[in-house]
Amino acid sequence: MTALASRCDPALIEAARGGDADALVSLIAAAQPDVRRYAARTCRAADIDDAVQETLLLLYRRVGTLRAVTSFSAWLFAVARRACLRLLRRTAGLQGALEDEAEARLAHLAPEDLRIDLSRAIQSLPDHYREVILLRDIEELSIDEIAGVLALTRESVKARIHRARLMIREYLVRD
Repeated sequence: MTALASRCDPALIEAARGGDADALVSLIAAAQPDVRRYAARTCRAADIDDAVQETLLLLYRRVGTLRAVTSFSAWLFAVARRACLRLLRRTAGLQGALEDEAEARLAHLAPEDLRIDLSRAIQSLPDHYREVILLRDIEELSIDEIAGVLALTRESVKARIHRARLMIREYLVRD
């Protein structure tokens, strides 16, 4: 059972589905910390607040359409994941021109300056992302070896590497 499911009483969800405004406010308050935590792991850092807001707004608007109370947490996290992806796609179009300019700037940096920037970018990563990047790109372990060391699935390792590289790129492009 997820933390969200334990905090959100099925009776509370049912009351919110039925149109009880107080229950809906309580449900949103109970769900918000878990949605934020999920968005922090799924979204780009700049998109976390927007993804949480979009997810809670959709909860407010659509809780009445939820078919089964037991599927509430899965539904809510799917909504948050889609919000993160939508925000990423929206900013990807805008980022294209900025990234081209930043990549051109990075190409002209002295190797020592680039090493310092890259080191700072890696240090800025959350621990679970820094760990996989160091094992993959510095220690040169395979995906299967990293999965064994960290007791994760191959898919989890690949996702973390992908997200870590996106965060590193975002850090380098920002400067």
